[in-house]
Amino acid sequence: STPYKLENDPRVTRVGRFLRKTSIDELPQLFSVLKGDMTLVGPRPPIPYETSLYQPWHLRRLVTVKPGITGLWQVAGRSSVSFNEMVRMDLRYIRDCSLTLDLKILFKTLAVVVGGKGAV
Repeated sequence: STPYKLENDPRVTRVGRFLRKTSIDELPQLFSVLKGDMTLVGPRPPIPYETSLYQPWHLRRLVTVKPGITGLWQVAGRSSVSFNEMVRMDLRYIRDCSLTLDLKILFKTLAVVVGGKGAV
C-alpha cells in the first residue's frame, strides 16, 4: 500500500521541512485542545478534501471521539502507512482507549518528535 503523505513535496520550503521534521507545526493545535475542540490523544483530524472520498467504514473514526494531536498513527506509522491503515489504527485506538494507552502514546510521541522519525 502507498504511504499516505507525499515525500519530497516540491511545495515545501526548507523552513517548512524543518518545522515538519521537528513537529513545531503541531503546536497551534494546543490552542484547539485548550478550547476543547481536540484532545491530546485521539484519531487524526480529518482533512476536508478527504471526507468527500471516505468509504462508509472510514466515517466511524469521526463520530466516536474528538480528534487528537497525537495517536497510534503518529507513533506507529506516521507518514509510512496508507490512508486505510491509518483509519484502522484510529479505529483500534477508539476501541482500546484507556488512560494507560494514552500515556504510552504520549511517551512514544515524545520519542518520535525528539528523534524526528517519520516526519516528512
